[in-house]
Amino acid sequence: MGDDTQYESTFGASLLEHEDAAPRNPTDNPTMGELIGQRFSRRGLLKGALAVSAISATVGTAALATAERAEARGAEGSAFAFKEVEAGVDADHHVAEGYDADVLLRWGDPLFPDAPQFDPTKQTPEAQARQFGYNNDFVGYLPLPGAADPSAHGVLFVNHEYTNPHLMFPGVVEIKDGKPVMKNATKERYAIEAMAHGATVAEIRRTDGKWALVKDSKLNRRITVATEMQLSGPVAGTERVRTKADASGRKVFGTLNNCAGAMTPWGTFVSGEENFHGYFSGKLPEGHREEPNYKRLAIPSSPYAWGRFEERFDLASEPNEANRFGWIVEVDPFDPNSVPKKRTALGRFKHEGADNIVAKDGRVVAYLGDDERFDYVYKFVTAGRFDPANRASNMDLLDSGTLHVARFAADGTLEWLPLVFGEGPLTTANGFASQADVLIEARRAGDLLGATKMDRPEDITPDGVNGRVYVMLTNNTSRKDDQVDAANPRAKNAFGHIIEIIEDGGDFTATRGKWEVLLKCGDPSIAAVGASFSTETTKNGWFGMPDNAVVDSGGRLWVATDGNGPKETGRTDGLWAVDTKGAARRTSKLFYRVPHGAELCGPCFTPDDTTAFVAVQHPGDDGPDWPEFGRRSYYEDLSTRWPDFKPDMPVRPSVVAITRKGGGKIGV
Repeated sequence: MGDDTQYESTFGASLLEHEDAAPRNPTDNPTMGELIGQRFSRRGLLKGALAVSAISATVGTAALATAERAEARGAEGSAFAFKEVEAGVDADHHVAEGYDADVLLRWGDPLFPDAPQFDPTKQTPEAQARQFGYNNDFVGYLPLPGAADPSAHGVLFVNHEYTNPHLMFPGVVEIKDGKPVMKNATKERYAIEAMAHGATVAEIRRTDGKWALVKDSKLNRRITVATEMQLSGPVAGTERVRTKADASGRKVFGTLNNCAGAMTPWGTFVSGEENFHGYFSGKLPEGHREEPNYKRLAIPSSPYAWGRFEERFDLASEPNEANRFGWIVEVDPFDPNSVPKKRTALGRFKHEGADNIVAKDGRVVAYLGDDERFDYVYKFVTAGRFDPANRASNMDLLDSGTLHVARFAADGTLEWLPLVFGEGPLTTANGFASQADVLIEARRAGDLLGATKMDRPEDITPDGVNGRVYVMLTNNTSRKDDQVDAANPRAKNAFGHIIEIIEDGGDFTATRGKWEVLLKCGDPSIAAVGASFSTETTKNGWFGMPDNAVVDSGGRLWVATDGNGPKETGRTDGLWAVDTKGAARRTSKLFYRVPHGAELCGPCFTPDDTTAFVAVQHPGDDGPDWPEFGRRSYYEDLSTRWPDFKPDMPVRPSVVAITRKGGGKIGV
């Protein structure tokens, strides 16, 4: 404990990146790559390297073959009609011709009339707790009840995933032996970073075509590591979440590493706690029961090591605290005094998001990704039904229902396996004493059920228009050489996939369905990559590393990326419009790209699709050294100073509002 521990660390794009970590799934469950290979090799679809590029993402059905032939003739029928952005890398952001991309909220912007103006040289925890937080990720928009124009006046909910101290603070990096080394954290710096985590609720209004914060709104709110929250659902109150500070096992302070999220049909926001493992340090007491549980989640893995400054993050002092993170958090934005709830029925793992939809019978279905190499895709189906006429009756729908994990078969079928205590292997014989145990150890439950090991499942987005579900699989460079096959010819899947799920009968609550590969990502001009974009996708339109996604009100798919860069793809991350049907299926177009070193997160549309909100995360974070640009990535020496472009200002993660010049729907 304390602030006098001395250590040095080098750093790169993120203190909590997964890319170089060893896979942690210990099972022999089949990987998605193996299944893809089995499926297509069995069908005998592939006739050499050219065929790999052309049809590796198809099922081989007559309908899809027809779509392939149509693509060969051209991409007529695309749902998107904008002039594409030129892919590349530079210091600024760029949007399609005919659109404006305006910075709406930046790290440090005051959210209340009495909040201080941002001064990077005089940061304090108290100031940061009343300013917009760092590294905005998920963005959600809900119309203000009673608004004259629901698409011009509403509340924005924004996650603040993690912090980059080397970009936030002057003087924290020194050069030793030619390499940038980060100085030891102090208790003051820790406190500022802690207040920069969490989320922001902000009332916003569009006037004369431009969006702005309503600073005096009573709805504006910062959620931080110090915010009181409630554990709800089957895990609440059980022994494994009780601590010295909370003998009830129901009161938790704060939320960590919030990645993606979603809006609910009853007007709340849900937010996923992802890489929470990186905040814990210390050792569990010898022989403690949580040791295998924590090992499966890589706890502790301590780039932040907050246990030096706050006892609850020290495993030796509070061995159960880590079980209180890794959940889906629900926030009511219309009640600033409400206590956010961690909905334990949805399981504990490294959540990306919880995009959801109302099924035919009124039950609500949430799709969940565990963002780790070789981990799983999940689905939660509520026990109760959504009542559009009674908001109050919906507020605890997420506390009761069935969590499922996906098993994909080589024949193109899919089974959703229930994670229910007492069923199958989820019994006392395997160390589960209750449903709470199953949910706390959802990963191990998935292992035992034989779930399919995926390539980093991130956003999973249901499409209410075509009834399908889109799974973003960012990448998996740990795929072994012996997993190479004709239809999946990448020993290291550096560029990722998008999987399309078709639930039986178009029913999102179904326990069976079908799957196919919508896209294999990467440069289609390189045959060995095996990308499967349509032939009408231009040199600007292809992408790698799909991460977040959204389906707009017209049923059109938009994909945001994480991991493109000068070395990987020769382009920055951005927002791509992807056709999913008709002659243009698998055609992609670049709509917006971010500055040097940034990631594009959280695309979200207003109900009428006239505004797209996006989050630009960690601009300028290019890694420890980029000889191509003669730059190192830290506060004093950056590849960009977006969005302010002032020498006395650092880079600032920001939410951007994109609108069409003169008004109108985005992308048409």
